[in-house]
Amino acid sequence: MALSPLIRFGTSTWAYEGWQGLVYHKAYPKGRFKKDCLAEYTHFEYNGAPLFRTVGLDATFYRPATDHQLAQYSQQLPPGFDMCSKVWEELTIPQYPALERYGEKAGQSNARFLDARLFNKLVLPSYRQVFKDHTGPFIFEFQRTGIEPEEFLQRLDAFLGELPTDFSYAVEVRNQRLLGPDYWRLLKAHAVSHVYNHWTYMPPLAEQHRKLSEEFTAPFVLFRLLTPLRIKYETAVRMAEPYNKINAPLPAMRAEAVTLVRQAVAENRRAYVLVNNRAEGCAPLTIQALADQLRGGS
Repeated sequence: MALSPLIRFGTSTWAYEGWQGLVYHKAYPKGRFKKDCLAEYTHFEYNGAPLFRTVGLDATFYRPATDHQLAQYSQQLPPGFDMCSKVWEELTIPQYPALERYGEKAGQSNARFLDARLFNKLVLPSYRQVFKDHTGPFIFEFQRTGIEPEEFLQRLDAFLGELPTDFSYAVEVRNQRLLGPDYWRLLKAHAVSHVYNHWTYMPPLAEQHRKLSEEFTAPFVLFRLLTPLRIKYETAVRMAEPYNKINAPLPAMRAEAVTLVRQAVAENRRAYVLVNNRAEGCAPLTIQALADQLRGGS
């Protein structure tokens, strides 16, 4: 049984040497694998059909994409293939972490937090000019902000209200205190999706959905299957490397993701499902298992 065209599976990013022999079979010149393998990724087939119809662009969390970068990606993508880009952290962290990479800004307040003008000026133009046909939902990832839920939601409401409506947006929160009616109403008012994230300190996917009235808030839904619950990221990395096999299946995660995807499809909503290697050990194999469950009715 064919998967619904509304379902778009993809991985959090794509250039993993550990997928050689699984996803990648071509010989790439030295230094070209990361630059050129996206085209092969998009054509990877499972059971006679392309498996990946989207992919995450995580690198844009650290710096906005350039025209040149997006043009290179565009040349490798087939028609109808969407890329889901994380949004620059300069917009999503209220205070710079005390890490060396932030230099003099480490530990300081961030005046650019939720600055819609900055997003419209420095992030969107490249997508509008050279990548509009491949732009999937933008992902705003908010880690633990230290801001009380009421204030955060007020600021998020104002921010979303200033964004252009010809793009799609999704909000990923890592604070379960935010999950509730106020957050749900805010997302619905702006036609923005909650990112159902399977991550260390968040509730299971089904519980997130219950806290959000079991109703989706946008014409699409976005899922990110990132790490096992209650397992720190660093531990998940050690468990998963080198990312070429399933190390620890997560049957509850799979079952809940499949249930929510089915609800989205039944409601005629597009379902983006992005899977990270750190969830079970090998994102392509996790996606194959999810596809099998969706086809088989289990």
